[in-house]
Amino acid sequence: MRRMKIQEAALTNRTTLRVRFSEVDSMEVVWHGEYVRYMEDGREAFGRQYGIGYTEIRDAGYVVPIVELNIQYKQSLKYGESAIVETRYIRTEAAKILFEYIIFRESDGAVMATGSSTQVFVDSRTGELELNNPDFYQAWREKWNIG
Repeated sequence: MRRMKIQEAALTNRTTLRVRFSEVDSMEVVWHGEYVRYMEDGREAFGRQYGIGYTEIRDAGYVVPIVELNIQYKQSLKYGESAIVETRYIRTEAAKILFEYIIFRESDGAVMATGSSTQVFVDSRTGELELNNPDFYQAWREKWNIG
């Protein structure tokens, strides 16, 4: 079993969500697949806060598919609870975007799940994998002093 090693985050975003009825099973606990959606919500909030959302990436001529995703479930969120998704950008020199996630229950701060994702840059015109950091991404890193 792979355990996630929490690394120092270069940038962090925290966003709050409320568990909806459509996200739970008959026991009123969040279906395990919804945690992937919560991590996506975290990535989108991170992108809005730091100016590197999917629109900015697309406008620069790239897509960033997820090539690796890991989740470790700790406890179950339930219908009606609120959660905080902490999305942590992890610095790397490689041409990829690394995030780690911690999902907390808002009421008591209990850790419900942790996870990580890896995204790579693909040129949207050619479909080729980018082996070096694209110029727009390097400029973004420099803007946030993580170059």
